[in-house]
Amino acid sequence: MRRREVIGLLGGAAVFPLAARAQQPERVRRIGVLLGSAGGITDAESTERIAAFRNGLQELGWKDSENLRIEFRRGAGNVAGIRQGAAELAALSPDVILSSGTVTLPVLLEATRHVPIVFVNVADPVGAGFVESLARPGGNATGFMQLEYSLSAKWVELLKQIAPGLKRVAVLRDPALTSGIGQFAVIQSVAPSLGLEVVPVNVREASEIERAVANFARSSNGGLIASASALTAVHRNLIIALAARHRLPAVYWERLYVTLGGLVSYGPNIVDQYGQAARYVDRILRGEKPAEIPVLAPTKYELAINLKTAKTLEINIPLQLLARADEVIE
Repeated sequence: MRRREVIGLLGGAAVFPLAARAQQPERVRRIGVLLGSAGGITDAESTERIAAFRNGLQELGWKDSENLRIEFRRGAGNVAGIRQGAAELAALSPDVILSSGTVTLPVLLEATRHVPIVFVNVADPVGAGFVESLARPGGNATGFMQLEYSLSAKWVELLKQIAPGLKRVAVLRDPALTSGIGQFAVIQSVAPSLGLEVVPVNVREASEIERAVANFARSSNGGLIASASALTAVHRNLIIALAARHRLPAVYWERLYVTLGGLVSYGPNIVDQYGQAARYVDRILRGEKPAEIPVLAPTKYELAINLKTAKTLEINIPLQLLARADEVIE
């Protein structure tokens, strides 16, 4: 064999492995998603939130069925279902898990302390012991707070602005949660300056809520505030129906209540949190540790008003409030 041919063969042998490595497909990363309820929040709401998450990932170069695979588990609306979903996702050892809501996160943390977790819509993660601090979470979870307690003062102010003659306000809250205690404490501190008496209503059982609201409504000049918790979400339709039945002006913490017939809501844009969560997932997939990524409070809030409900209750919404609204349902 000629010298030139030998050199050519050796050169080809050296180049071939490099070319083969360059043509190898990118490793497919796996993301788990744990939702607390059987079908999301509502079908439309769940679809919108997950779409924001998918779109956020795609903008960052992560495409489902190409370099990414997403595994969904739904909790069937109960703790047993959430535990099963968490165990199944932990067993898959995904690169990261997206956790939705305050109820799902502690179950996931029981299932794994190794798989990175990005959470959204979680109330008081420090007070609940999910993270060490907002600036440095310190464990395998980081993400986005549901709201800051100071927001609760805004609900009282809105209620008084909508119905100036109010003298009493029933606050639907979950006293078993640190976030329930925190929100109620803020409302209780602000109410006297607005001439309002505060009456707590626990939300553990539907019958308890119905009985307490009916008793409250026996006296005039009353209104409702539905604070943020998993139980107010579970009893969402009942709370809206009771407000309508007893003709009580009500302020809710999330837009979904207003789309379902509630009067007014002011709170964080949860869909926006799902889009931001995609960025946190991207950071983890690229090597950052959740222990070092700060937990963030909401940056985008929205005011929603249902004029149809206002008309039914014979309430005139102030024009300046309508001008500030992000969504008005007519």
